[in-house]
Amino acid sequence: MNKPAAKLAPVLIDRFAKIVGDKHAIRDPAGQAPYLHEQRDLYQGRASLVLKPASTAEVAAVLKLAQETKTPVVPQGGNTGLVGGQIAFDDNAVVLVTTRLDRIREIDLATNSMTCEAGVVLARAQAAAAERDRLFPLSLGAEGSCTIGGNLATNAGGTQALSYGVARDLVLGLEVVLAGGRIWRGLRKLKKDNTGYDLRHLFIGSEGTLGIITTAVLKLFPAPRAVETAFVGVNSPADALALLGLAQARAGAAVTAFELMPRIGMEFVLKHLPGARDPLGEAHPWYVLIELSSPMEKNLRAVLEDLLAAGGEKGPVRDAALAASEAQRSAFWRLRTSLSDLQKPEGGSIKHDVSVPVAAVPAFIAEANAAVLQRIPGARPVPFGHLGDGNIHLNFSQPVGADKAAFVARWDEVNAIVHGVVARFGGSIAAEHGIGLLKRDLLPTVKDPVELELMRAIKRTLDPNGILNPGKVL
Repeated sequence: MNKPAAKLAPVLIDRFAKIVGDKHAIRDPAGQAPYLHEQRDLYQGRASLVLKPASTAEVAAVLKLAQETKTPVVPQGGNTGLVGGQIAFDDNAVVLVTTRLDRIREIDLATNSMTCEAGVVLARAQAAAAERDRLFPLSLGAEGSCTIGGNLATNAGGTQALSYGVARDLVLGLEVVLAGGRIWRGLRKLKKDNTGYDLRHLFIGSEGTLGIITTAVLKLFPAPRAVETAFVGVNSPADALALLGLAQARAGAAVTAFELMPRIGMEFVLKHLPGARDPLGEAHPWYVLIELSSPMEKNLRAVLEDLLAAGGEKGPVRDAALAASEAQRSAFWRLRTSLSDLQKPEGGSIKHDVSVPVAAVPAFIAEANAAVLQRIPGARPVPFGHLGDGNIHLNFSQPVGADKAAFVARWDEVNAIVHGVVARFGGSIAAEHGIGLLKRDLLPTVKDPVELELMRAIKRTLDPNGILNPGKVL
């Protein structure tokens, strides 16, 4: 973290506040508190001021003044980030919250695009697309509170990356405010544009260290006419992988989600989630949540039934329940999306957001679990996530009866073990949550030195005074 710095002078605070209006400039510590604390309780931030601009022009004015006065600016959306990237750690910092940039400017059905400001909540963007018979496929557990700007800044992944890609695959154009207050107006709707460097991809995934995304042109897709969902019991991740291959062979692009859960994760959810019920008649070592969808009105249920029957004959499928209604489908998904939060009642949890080649997932889980259990006997592995794209949240809950603080204090030790296994499988230590502060010091250990120097050169060029989200990523 950065060394403590003096609070901003009152006269400078007044100048910043004047840009957005006093009502939207939070000066008191109590009012600032929700913006300086993140949900995992890993970090407690510090800042002089929280600003809530309502327009790109106001963001630009804030960054112009920040550049002149060398004031650190930390952008924040819904404050749902999991690696500390949205938290300020300088007493003289300004937290710039984008939630008032909340207009959906346009839905263009002819080009299948939607232009959203950065503060639009993801669930609202999804709903707006659905109202026009379109799909915006980015979907993740925090979609009720995370924002489009934050999704793009962290290159969010989610449950439908298997079929539609991650956030960067869903963007046609951007509007970005640069460190000195200049505005790059790149709100294009073009699918083909070979006029030089594609600057979009510098800012997507940069976590606000190169510029602040204020508006985006997002890709839309035809709304699904048919959706079928099943909750499946399997013996192992290897069997789940075999089922994935079978599903893709029989249903192709209609396979839009393929999620993996262990039995211990199911037990946590059944124990702590009110109203949760086991969809299957008996316990199974592992579970898969599979979903097929199509914009065409065709009998996907028959396709799903056939592939599950084939899976039963060939071995991977032990049992399965097909959703008979939208309510049951939602109940299936609730079991999966609640898993991360419902590790908390079980005590300390050391978490990893990693990816390996899809074919390597079973071996990776087995090797990483064994390595951690050798070091911490009794730790409870809870690996789950997006098997279809190789992104596994390899989490470890504390041994039953262990001291929470003592277990969580071994975070770096466990990370080193897991990330070592990730490297052996040619994977990534940050699949969809980003680098932020949590993994910043790990980056030099996994990045090619030339690649890292190119990143630093880009940072120096776009943010020469280092005012944009200092101390994050690099």
